[in-house]
Parts: sequence; C-alpha cells; structure tokens
Amino acid sequence: MKFSIVALVAILALFHGTECASLAKRDVQSDVDRITQLIKDMSATFNSATLEMVQKVKALEVTSAAQTYATESRTKIQPLVEKVQAEATKLQQQVKPFIANIEELTKPLTENLNAQVKPLTDSVHAQVKPLTDSMIDFFKQVADQTKALLPPQ
Repeated sequence: MKFSIVALVAILALFHGTECASLAKRDVQSDVDRITQLIKDMSATFNSATLEMVQKVKALEVTSAAQTYATESRTKIQPLVEKVQAEATKLQQQVKPFIANIEELTKPLTENLNAQVKPLTDSVHAQVKPLTDSMIDFFKQVADQTKALLPPQ
C-alpha cells in the first residue's frame, strides 16, 4: 500500500509538473502573441506617422516653391512695372499741353453755344411755366375735391 501511495504521489507530481510546464508554455505563447501584436501595432503607428510626416514635408516644399516662384516673378516684373509707370508719366506730361490747347479751342465754341441756347431755353421756360402753374392748381383742386368726397374719420 505504501508503494501505491508513493506511486500515486509520484504520478500526481509528474502530472502536476507536466501540467505546469504546459501552462508555462501557454503563458509564453500568449506573451509572445501579445508582444508580436504590440510590435505590429507599433510598426503600423510608426508607418502612418512617417507617411503623415512625408506628406507634411511635401506640402511645405510645395508652399515654399510657390513662395519662391511668387518672389522671383515679382522681382522679374518689378522693373517692367516701373518702366510702364515712367512711360505713363511721360505720356501724361506730353498730353497735358495738347489737352489744354483743346480746352482753349473749344472754350469759345461752348460759350457761343451757351449764348445761343440760353435764350431758347429761357423762352421755352417762359412758355411752359404758365402751363405748369395751371397744372399744379388743377391737381390741388382735384386733391381738395377728393378729400371732400372721403367720409369723415
């Protein structure tokens, strides 16, 4: 019987030892799986961060290139703008005497036209004034008669 108990204890110890080893193996495997997943997640995060950083750098490069282009274009166009402004000023100075001469030539003509038209407009005004006055009186009379027809309030 002692032998059976010793054998039973030995079998239990052996069974317990193999069970512990298998549990240890399972824990190691799950740890390995968790570490593998963690490394995969870190790799994905690192890849997305790198991609995002590359896109931002490209955007900055495009912005920088656009600013450089604008600055270079402004630098190239500035002399042309200054030249056009100088030519416009010269042209204005050259045209001033011509315009003044045209004004001097047209001034007597406009004064003569005004002198001829003024009596005509004064005559028309004098003829139309009595008509407008009578129309105003007529409309006042119509307004007064309309007010008289309205019921009292």
